[in-house]
Amino acid sequence: MAKVLIIFATRTGETEEIGNLIGEGLRISGVDVTIRKITEVNNVSEINGYDGYVFGAPTYHGDMIQGMKTFLFLAEKADLEGKAGGAFGAFGWSGEAPDRIFDTMKHIFKMEMVSGPLRLKSASLGGGLQMAHDYGKEIAAKVTG
Repeated sequence: MAKVLIIFATRTGETEEIGNLIGEGLRISGVDVTIRKITEVNNVSEINGYDGYVFGAPTYHGDMIQGMKTFLFLAEKADLEGKAGGAFGAFGWSGEAPDRIFDTMKHIFKMEMVSGPLRLKSASLGGGLQMAHDYGKEIAAKVTG
């Protein structure tokens, strides 16, 4: 069974909720999912060993929060090249964080990314639940296909 690791940073809980919904979409597709807060990941050995990765952080003042920036430097040392990946995040106005995470995963880590990042104002608004489930299913197709 394919395994995917979802790691998120959050300020208000919205990004965590989106990550959990992406996880549901992965599980619906038959993928084993581990979801961890960024503060629970302390070394590279906790990152390695998965078929796919999904990283998420909210946008705050036009940027990703510091915890995700620090995590991405750690993740750069992990064995992520060629692995399936996706990025997500909640935002109030601009939504740059998921794009920056996605671009780092694609260009620096050289991962096989899905079509683009998932940006939601809230998991409970405007079809957010369905979009998050569908994003999980898209990642599942990449790790199982």
